[in-house]
Amino acid sequence: MKRLYIETYGCQMNVADGQLVESILSQEGYVQCKTPDEADLILINTCSIRQHAEERAIARMRELTSFKRKRPGLRVGMIGCMATWNKEKIFDAVPLLDFIAGPDSYRKLPALIEQATENNSHPMDVILSTVETYEDIIPHHEAKGVSAFVSIMRGCNNFCAYCVVPYTRGRERSRSVPSILEEIHHLVELEYKEVTLLGQNVNSYNWKEPNKEWDFPALLARIAQEFPMLRIRFATSHPKDASLQLVETMASYPNIARSIHLPLQSGSNDVLKRMHRHYTLETYKEKIDWFRKFMPDITISTDIIVGYSGETEDDHRATMQAMREIHFFYAYMFKYSERPGTLASKKYPDDVPDEVKTRRLEEIIHLQQQLSYEHNLQDIGKLYDVLIEGVSKKNPNKWYGRTSQNKVVVFSEPTAHIGDFVKVKITSVTPATLLGEPYKDK
Repeated sequence: MKRLYIETYGCQMNVADGQLVESILSQEGYVQCKTPDEADLILINTCSIRQHAEERAIARMRELTSFKRKRPGLRVGMIGCMATWNKEKIFDAVPLLDFIAGPDSYRKLPALIEQATENNSHPMDVILSTVETYEDIIPHHEAKGVSAFVSIMRGCNNFCAYCVVPYTRGRERSRSVPSILEEIHHLVELEYKEVTLLGQNVNSYNWKEPNKEWDFPALLARIAQEFPMLRIRFATSHPKDASLQLVETMASYPNIARSIHLPLQSGSNDVLKRMHRHYTLETYKEKIDWFRKFMPDITISTDIIVGYSGETEDDHRATMQAMREIHFFYAYMFKYSERPGTLASKKYPDDVPDEVKTRRLEEIIHLQQQLSYEHNLQDIGKLYDVLIEGVSKKNPNKWYGRTSQNKVVVFSEPTAHIGDFVKVKITSVTPATLLGEPYKDK
């Protein structure tokens, strides 16, 4: 038996890829272990979206490869987006690293490990594929889990000016409907209660069979029909491709979560144009109106980037005003981090001083905390079906779980278990959390 330790940085896609890699290597006799000091093979699953994530991963790789000085048989490899983005530079930064594999090269991991072991070389495979979806491999999922990720497509065709994803994960290709349904059936057998369908832009999903062409609303409807016992989520949606058909599909099935993540990035049309986002604030808000018209209880979360090239104080104020008008329940907020090789790095100078970026970020974080609190206050007295995910970190005598709207709820119920759905009445709130008590029908 060989022991495998995977440490993942970055997005949900990386988490799903880690499970895929674990499944591939299990066929070679590897078993997952919990700490790196007991592993025979360590993999660092990396992300290139922001500079800070890369710096953290490099520092961690240096730390983990230092274990080899005491354990010469240990092998350490890097997988994920940094592999395709930085390539040979990684070996200069981390000399004791054994091998590198890009997101489309995971099938070749056994060969790369063998080559690194036998030849004491530094093999690398970072070639991007136009067809690889790993649809014939069921990722490793623990038995009796609660929520799982299911990748429905890989890559991205949008080429937003600031983004590295099309360069690190390649072009869009969709996984077949039968393979997606097979994985979800597997999860149901393992007693999972929720799945999140993943893609860089799920709204671009497209798979053809001889007599039918599947788009994302059609796939979503099929899954909702076939698995009525599952709560179904998805991420991420590009606003330009969010369609009325998607809205109608979500509204038609109660097991599709009443929550959507729709990255705005900026409230300024000038900034959106330089970002190459292909929508305006006005068309974005029109689509928000669709969702709320068909599903009044839906929550909208978003991404915001501050300090992008050329962003003025007026642009920043426009973003804050858009946040107030749309009233997001949650937002991921970041300072712009220029990524080498992107269109923005070649065409749009990173000309907003860091201290200005920091101040603007603090302002939108403060605003979003206010908006989240106001949003949560509206839930006091309401009833929600909460899926229990685990024990509260702050109070071991209470559970935490999520509503269909993706809000975290903390409550006490002695007879409940992880994976149960419990009807909860909200009694109080914080900016981040709903607090409640089980509701008993009279």
